[in-house]
Amino acid sequence: MAGQKQATSDLLLETVLESLNDGKAEDVVQIDLRGKSEIGDYMIICSGRSTRQVSALSARVAQDVKDAYGHAARIEGKDSGDWVLVDTGDVIVHVFRPEVREFYQIEKMWLPQPEAAS
Repeated sequence: MAGQKQATSDLLLETVLESLNDGKAEDVVQIDLRGKSEIGDYMIICSGRSTRQVSALSARVAQDVKDAYGHAARIEGKDSGDWVLVDTGDVIVHVFRPEVREFYQIEKMWLPQPEAAS
C-alpha cells in the first residue's frame, strides 16, 4: 500500500505509544525486552478507565499499526474488555482495567526489582 513504512520494532513502538496517547491510556509503562525474551522487542502495559476504553484502545492500536505498516495485529480478550493483549509482532501491548492490572501485576515479572538492602 502507498505511504506505508517498513515496520521496525522502534517504529512500531512509536506508533503504539502515539496511539495509546491519542486514546488517553493511563499509566503507560514501556519495557525493553531485547535480549531478555523472544516474544518481542518491547512490551507496553497500560490502563483504560472502563471496559469500553480498554476495548477502544486495543482496537485503535491494531488499526493504527495496520494503517501504518499494512499488517494486522492479533488481539486477544477484546470481548471482555478487562485485559486485552495486542500482538503487533515486535511490540506486545497489554491494556487493562485498573483493578485487573493491580490484581495481575505483570509489570513486576518484567521490570528490574530493586536490590534488597543487606
